[in-house]
Amino acid sequence: MMLKYFVVLCVASWALADEKYTDKYDKIDLDEILGNKRLLQAYVNCILDKGKCTPEGKELKDHLEEALQTGCEKCTEAQKKGTSKVIDHLIKNELPIWRELSARFDPEGKFKKTYEQRAREHGITIPEE
Repeated sequence: MMLKYFVVLCVASWALADEKYTDKYDKIDLDEILGNKRLLQAYVNCILDKGKCTPEGKELKDHLEEALQTGCEKCTEAQKKGTSKVIDHLIKNELPIWRELSARFDPEGKFKKTYEQRAREHGITIPEE
C-alpha cells in the first residue's frame, strides 16, 4: 500500500516539474507593445495594480513574480526570449519603469542584479541610480 502512494506521489511531482505556463499568448507582438508608450504603460499599470488588465496582462501579472524568481523555469522558449527582450528594452529605454517594477517584485534586489548584468553583456549601459 505504501509503495502505491509513493508511485502516485512520484508521478504527480514529475508532472508538476514539467509544467509550463500557458503558451496561449506566445505570439503576442512585443514590438508593438514596446514601441507604443501608451500600450506599454497600460500593461505596467495592470501589473502594478494601477489599472485594468487585458486577459494577457492578467496572465502576465499572475506569473511575473514567480517567473522572475525562478529564472523563468516554467516559461516556454518563446516566453524566455520575450522576457529577455522586454527586460533589455525596459533597462535601455524605460529605466524608470524597470526600477518601479524591480522595486515592487524584487525589493531586495536579488534578481535585478542578474538581469542588469545580462543587459550589460548585451551592450546596454545602465546609469547609476
